[in-house]
Amino acid sequence: MYNYLAEFLGTTFFVYVIIATGNPIAIGAALALVIVMISPISGSHLNPAVTIVMSAADKFPTNEIVPYSLAQIFGGLVALELYKRYKL
Repeated sequence: MYNYLAEFLGTTFFVYVIIATGNPIAIGAALALVIVMISPISGSHLNPAVTIVMSAADKFPTNEIVPYSLAQIFGGLVALELYKRYKL
């Protein structure tokens, strides 16, 4: 369960930085930070496409694709909602 939460929170943070700043350096730093923080917990896919490819390469269980992808999609949607409500 922690792996889904990690993917959700990591994706939320990463997508929020993308939307809020658009700054390539900030985006790269956010991605690096999220990878370092959640990689031991969930593998830090942060993207349904990455999850699907990892499964196709037999490096990720097929039965985990849907929950991971849902956590990532909802993380992105929450980031968008946070930006829309609290943009400076």
